[in-house]
Amino acid sequence: MSVRRRGTAALVALAAALSLAACGTGGGADESSPPGTDADKKAVATGGKDFADAAKKTAGYGTDAKPGEFPRTVTHALGKTVLKARPERVIVLDVGEFDNVVSLGLEPVGYAPTEGAAAIPSYLKKGAGSPKSVGTSNGLNLEAIAALKPDLILGSQLRAADKYDELASIAPTVFSIRPGFPWKENLRLNAAALDRSAEAEKALDAYDAKVKALSDDIGADKPTISMVRYRPNETRLYGKASFIGIILQDIGLPRPANQQINDLAIEVSPEEIDQADADWIFTGVYGDPKSTKRDAARANPLWKNLKAVRSGQAIDVSDETWYLGLGTIAAGLVLDDLRGFLVK
Repeated sequence: MSVRRRGTAALVALAAALSLAACGTGGGADESSPPGTDADKKAVATGGKDFADAAKKTAGYGTDAKPGEFPRTVTHALGKTVLKARPERVIVLDVGEFDNVVSLGLEPVGYAPTEGAAAIPSYLKKGAGSPKSVGTSNGLNLEAIAALKPDLILGSQLRAADKYDELASIAPTVFSIRPGFPWKENLRLNAAALDRSAEAEKALDAYDAKVKALSDDIGADKPTISMVRYRPNETRLYGKASFIGIILQDIGLPRPANQQINDLAIEVSPEEIDQADADWIFTGVYGDPKSTKRDAARANPLWKNLKAVRSGQAIDVSDETWYLGLGTIAAGLVLDDLRGFLVK
């Protein structure tokens, strides 16, 4: 979809007239849980054909333009967007895009954190600059977005499909299908819009080298890994089609049978926590642990009898990087953590 920049006065007037209501009330801040009830979001949330196809479809997006060539047309989840010049004032609508932009050497001018998350992820502060708040990923402040005069907005269909037209009227907007497990494809898509594809490939090559070194150092006899995450009102065991699932698969770390699924996760009750059994259990908690069922699960004798718990190999990890990071910088930090745990 071709879009044109408008004058400052028109932008602000337009944005002021737009609704500033939240996109919805979806409860979480990871790569799932779409806000609201929009069918396009639900189709790529946690499972099903559209979810499974997200990586393949995203890999087909991008541009045919050569490095430095503008105008360029970028094909993405919601159409085609024309960029007249190399973007410099970029707004990111989720932490995945934030991670991507910083990894490509840019400081975003605006950011929409997820509800309950830090204004700026702590692991990105070094390269983030001072982006202004533009609401939250589920409650975008369109007036604030327009006031920053962006020349590119990066987001996803899952988070903000229902705000795409308004965003595209403010600045060229490029959407991935969803954050999360297609994180490598999302980086390449963002890089195509930013004219920084070489930087993206360099970052991915560095990740691949780090993965190979870690896999080699762990050795052939790799332990099984279980991924548990506590969120308000639900406990998840993460599958292969997740950010952390891709990382573990790249390393060659085996998973319990119930996590060898091409979906984001399965949900279990505290009474079913024995389904998390593995050599190692890595646990994340979204938000306040007291608002989750973590304590109830850990009080259950089934938890205490798990192999990883008995051996001291049930570890709490950073939710911010292991589950919320969704980009190469976070992935690198996860690899560092895994090396510390698994390489003796």
